Amino acid sequence: MNLPLVSFRYSYRFEDGEVVTSDSTLWFREREDLESLLTGHGYRVLEVRDAPDRPGREFVFIAQRTS
Repeated sequence: MNLPLVSFRYSYRFEDGEVVTSDSTLWFREREDLESLLTGHGYRVLEVRDAPDRPGREFVFIAQRTS
């Protein structure tokens, strides 16, 4: 694992035998970095909540466009 990037592959197999593979990379950022990016792009952060299934590890940002 090479944080803050995490890559993974998932293959979907359909009933007709077709297989579709999806490659994904997630970029984990710090809360402060995301707040700075939002304000830098014209948003005001109204609230930051814990994700219900991952409290303290994942955040939900409530933001409003200022312009």
